[in-house]
Amino acid sequence: MEVESLGTFLKTRRARVTPAHIGLRTFSTARRVPGLRREELAQVAGVSVGYYTRLEQDQAGTASAQVLNALARILQLDPAETAHLHNLALKRAAPRMVRHQHERLHPRVVALLASLGQNTPAIVLGRRGDVLAWNRTGHALFAEHVDFNAHQDAVRRPSIPRMFFLDSHTRALHENWDELARIHVAFLRFTAGRYPNDRRLAELIGELVMRSDDFAKLWAAGDVAECTVGTMHLQHPTVGRVSVDYQVWLQPDSPDHRLEIYTANDGPSADALRLLSSQVVEQERLLPEPASSEAP
Repeated sequence: MEVESLGTFLKTRRARVTPAHIGLRTFSTARRVPGLRREELAQVAGVSVGYYTRLEQDQAGTASAQVLNALARILQLDPAETAHLHNLALKRAAPRMVRHQHERLHPRVVALLASLGQNTPAIVLGRRGDVLAWNRTGHALFAEHVDFNAHQDAVRRPSIPRMFFLDSHTRALHENWDELARIHVAFLRFTAGRYPNDRRLAELIGELVMRSDDFAKLWAAGDVAECTVGTMHLQHPTVGRVSVDYQVWLQPDSPDHRLEIYTANDGPSADALRLLSSQVVEQERLLPEPASSEAP
């Protein structure tokens, strides 16, 4: 399954830019396309119409960085979209899909998560949005209806994209679900451009397109974005309304693993997080001690 091609992305970006956006004068009032025509874009980019047409048809081979940067400038792509454009251009016409091994956390990421304790909700996500680890407060904030230990099994790991679009509890939790849904899909597309031969990632996207009309509609829009900071407004079933900012920490030697940390936006939200933290600490205290492996 090919998630997206260079030609498909160029078509969606061309459709959203009008001649007026780039100061191009036109003399015809009847236009059959919502954005730039191919010949208009080719003219401004300094390439032939035939070459640009082959780019959109994925028949032009490898495009130079100079051409790609010119197209990005004319199409008014932001940095994430420009990076995505270059990633797609590097992809082979028919890449061999690979089913990569399940992801393993780097010990330094595990140590960093442990150092946060339970006062700060935190989750570690893998390349495809699978939960690789979380502290108990992070679990309680976003997925208290899911088994806390599920992330330890590579087959059962909770998938944030699946939960976000297919799980009613997760959808009800997020008051700004529509905004966050667009971000989720745009980042998933950005990731797919970086890893075009990841079969598990392609299968995840295909599953969500088939099972979620909301995801399919957002995916068809073609938006691309990085996702490093943002705000979530939650209606938590235990502690009530919570507004948090999230920020992502990346390790250079394991860039696929994203440590997401959540901090309160206001006083009531800080009180709610303290209450949640105290609850999970008490629950953890009441858990039975692990059985000893030593003989009596």
